Amino acid sequence: MNMKSVHCESVTEGAQAPDPWRFTVSYDKLVIALGAQPTTFGIHGVYEHAIFLREVYHAQEIRRKLLLNLMMSDVPGIEEEEKQRLLHCVVVGGGPTGVEFSGELSDFIVRDVRQRYAHVKDYIHVTLIEANEILSSFDVRLRQYATNQLTKSGVRLVRGIVKDVEEKKIILNDGTEVPYGLLVWSTGVGPSAIIRSLDLPKAPGGRIGIDEWLRVPTVEDIFSIGDCSGFVESTGKTPLPALAQVAERQGKYLGILLNKIGKANGGRANSAKDVDFGDQFVYKHMGSMASIGSYKALVDLRQNKEGKGLSLAGFVSWFIWRSAYLTRVISWRNRFYVAINWATTLVFGRDISRI
Repeated sequence: MNMKSVHCESVTEGAQAPDPWRFTVSYDKLVIALGAQPTTFGIHGVYEHAIFLREVYHAQEIRRKLLLNLMMSDVPGIEEEEKQRLLHCVVVGGGPTGVEFSGELSDFIVRDVRQRYAHVKDYIHVTLIEANEILSSFDVRLRQYATNQLTKSGVRLVRGIVKDVEEKKIILNDGTEVPYGLLVWSTGVGPSAIIRSLDLPKAPGGRIGIDEWLRVPTVEDIFSIGDCSGFVESTGKTPLPALAQVAERQGKYLGILLNKIGKANGGRANSAKDVDFGDQFVYKHMGSMASIGSYKALVDLRQNKEGKGLSLAGFVSWFIWRSAYLTRVISWRNRFYVAINWATTLVFGRDISRI
């Protein structure tokens, strides 16, 4: 990356994809917001056999794989052991994403799959594997509630560390082998290869280092926000969580800051040295929410794990979670579509036809 230009390459896929188109974009101010990639901890076989929960195509692949396994399990003459493997859904990672997916998947199995695929009733189940405690950032009372509800809904909780991932089974540190038909990996995120390769100051964990104004120290005119960045140690600030609310707040702050720099005649490259940047970026945690299926959710509005604040669980929390979700959808058009989809699913169930 040249100091005042970004070298880019188009991304194309498929057998008929044209050769990548390479181009250069010059800049006065650069904001790096490349996000992060799933963390695999260097465990062999994760990229080859697991499905992540980061992009839309991941969700499509999970749906395709699950429905294919349902159909394969109904093939006449299939062995009992193979049927159990095909219908065993394993989720690795007990954070909010892994817990929400496990709860939704269990709901899907109980309310939709078992009614239309009668042969799977005694076979299909969900296992959630976590090395420590599920939802470790939540209040202890909410964690216990989530554990009880997930267990009640049929999710099997296993405390363990994955050592190896093979095509049809995972192996835990204690040697336990867990056969699976669907493996979903949700163990958090870390810096991507391009972020690690950039010759820029780094924060703990390998993310791009930023100062209190979201600037990259020692490099003029470059800012960074979101999961790919973190405060450098010299700021004395604690690392920010890899959450959408952090990136959203940083984006709003940086938009105001760049407008301020422009009005102070600092918009051009190398012209903001004497501009007063004003107030530093301050992040205040708005709380955490997680759905656990069965029309129940958790709402934890504490500033941090040791702080005091409101914490709720149950149907009211689920209603709050759904309402908050709708407010984050970009447009009223999309909010309408999402609400209609929820209502349709509630009345008629999920569509489980293969597409």
